[in-house]
Amino acid sequence: MASKVYFTDMHPGYGENLMDKLERLVKKAGINDVIEKNDLVAVKLHFGEPGNLAYIRPNYVQRIVRVIKSFGGKPFLTDSNTLYIGKRSNAVDHLNSAIKNGFTYSMVEAPIIIADGIRGDSYTEVEVNLELVKKAMIGSAVYNADALIVLTHFKGHELTGFGGTLKNIGMGIASRGGKLEQHSGMGTKVNESKCIGCGTCAKFCPGGAIEIMSSKAVIDYDECIGCGECLVVCPTGAMEVKEYDSADRVAMKIAEYTYAVLKNKKDKAFFVSFIMNVSPYCDCYSSNDVPIVPDIGMAASKDPIALEQACADLVNDAPGYKDSQLKTNFEPGEDKFKGLFPGIDWETQIKHGEEIGLGNRKYELVRI
Repeated sequence: MASKVYFTDMHPGYGENLMDKLERLVKKAGINDVIEKNDLVAVKLHFGEPGNLAYIRPNYVQRIVRVIKSFGGKPFLTDSNTLYIGKRSNAVDHLNSAIKNGFTYSMVEAPIIIADGIRGDSYTEVEVNLELVKKAMIGSAVYNADALIVLTHFKGHELTGFGGTLKNIGMGIASRGGKLEQHSGMGTKVNESKCIGCGTCAKFCPGGAIEIMSSKAVIDYDECIGCGECLVVCPTGAMEVKEYDSADRVAMKIAEYTYAVLKNKKDKAFFVSFIMNVSPYCDCYSSNDVPIVPDIGMAASKDPIALEQACADLVNDAPGYKDSQLKTNFEPGEDKFKGLFPGIDWETQIKHGEEIGLGNRKYELVRI
């Protein structure tokens, strides 16, 4: 049986605005079914790397917060710290970045709680025993929440072809160690040409796996827990990912991590995608390029796989902008993600997600 995906375009009706349309959309799609009175509701979104302007506007987030409160829920906004060294790699910088991008309490009317703690090591291990992931490291704030609302900026992505709901959940809610596992599964290494032997990595290594020997950091891989802490605290960038995994394997791990996040959220998760500012690259960049297609609309579903497929189809059915990063496939119906990244099979994460039981690629698009 096809899953329902509810969709609304960017044209406001008489007497309403786009926030009103968003509220109408999520209520029609059944957001109230996943929220009970006094539920602690995690609202997962990407706050945007400072300098990037493609992320979801706080105005939309404010309306979702108000809807959650109207059903008796207690919402908080959340994301987990980044693996790379940027302006969201620890909770202090992350919160400051969110505030700079407009996610203040006075605007969004909800607090922000970074899912994996101050340094990315506050996680809950979830056993899944899937093909590539056996135990997943999930940000504890989301794991311990009663319900989960996922707000996703749908866009292109340089590693997986596109970045949608699965990436927002699987990579976005994983702790730093979980992100490292998804990217490589191989841990970190020391670039000795950059290492100054300061000992910062050893000081913060939770596994006690790093020593300073002959003025250089040395990792004991028998003790390394793969948390990625050293990547972030190293002041010279001497700690690097040991070996990146293939795009297909990363996409499959993203799906399996999504499975882990949703494992204790049966009938308590709801998904919204904003198919606007469809930028070619991830919002983790400190800038954004022009969209690859016109703004399309907003979609919502209780089925993340159906939602992903519907959003991808809507983008592919749109005309592509020639003054963008698209190389080919500008016509409606042509594959825009292949036009961006010809060597990446963007369908891998959706296919694998369906295979492991996350949802159904067959969908009915309900326009409102």
